[in-house]
Amino acid sequence: MKPTLIVLAGPTGIGKTELSLQLASHFATEIISADSRQVFKELKIGTAAPTPQQLATVKHHLVGTQSIHDYYSAWEFEKDVIELLQQLFTHHPLMLMTGGSMMYIDAICKGMDNIPTVPSDLRDEIQAQYEKEGLDNIRGQLKLLDPDFYNIVDLKNHRRVIHALEVCITTGKPYSQYRTNTIKTRPFNILKIGLERDRQELYQRIDARVDVMIEEGLLTEAQQFYPWKTLNSLNTVGYKELFAHWDGLYDQATAIELIKRDSRRYAKKQLSWFKRDEDITWFHPSQKEDIIRFIEDKIKSQE
Repeated sequence: MKPTLIVLAGPTGIGKTELSLQLASHFATEIISADSRQVFKELKIGTAAPTPQQLATVKHHLVGTQSIHDYYSAWEFEKDVIELLQQLFTHHPLMLMTGGSMMYIDAICKGMDNIPTVPSDLRDEIQAQYEKEGLDNIRGQLKLLDPDFYNIVDLKNHRRVIHALEVCITTGKPYSQYRTNTIKTRPFNILKIGLERDRQELYQRIDARVDVMIEEGLLTEAQQFYPWKTLNSLNTVGYKELFAHWDGLYDQATAIELIKRDSRRYAKKQLSWFKRDEDITWFHPSQKEDIIRFIEDKIKSQE
């Protein structure tokens, strides 16, 4: 029988961490983090990374494995997780992956296109161009090298525009040629579970969590990274608003309110993304017993 990967997905602040610990303990398994920011070891408070106590309760993978100065993408994540699962499934017929990073979850469930790696010196060069000349120049280069992708990409999303240009220059071929969108077949079963709450309840939880982060020292944590504020890893809710405050764009109280607003907006975006996936079965985080029963029934039906 094929092993099974349980995917526990949901928006920020929904309650994934606590429930994932309970599920992992019940099924005597380990947790793979699908959080594109918790992977950076320096970012703890602002990413609500698992605490040392939580990490000691259940073994976690891909939490704090990279530096903010490292380049890490959904493609690297796919490669790392598939290699990791080959090892872990020999001891655990059921593994749990939890997180809210949409592209990371899709990378494992559907697969990513094999995009060539961009040399670090070229990445630094284009980043410097972006900071000096703005996004219009980057867009113009992309339009010349790959008009097909230029016509479909979100031109306001500087990360996607920059990455596409990097690949065009690295390979000498249009970025669009590497985008096949072919769903990969995995040697394991995938069972997707989504967590949802009443929207107002979720927003209240998000606001309260930001207040806790401030109390725990988010300002001090973010301040030490201010010199590297242009790093892609730091283009993150909770940090970029504080960087803008220290740039003099607004006061501290406004920055904190913007962190709450941007966190709520991101949660809405996450929910919209996950709701399009018909393979996800939805539960309230309080329905632990129902979720356990659902998993056990699904696994039995696959025997």
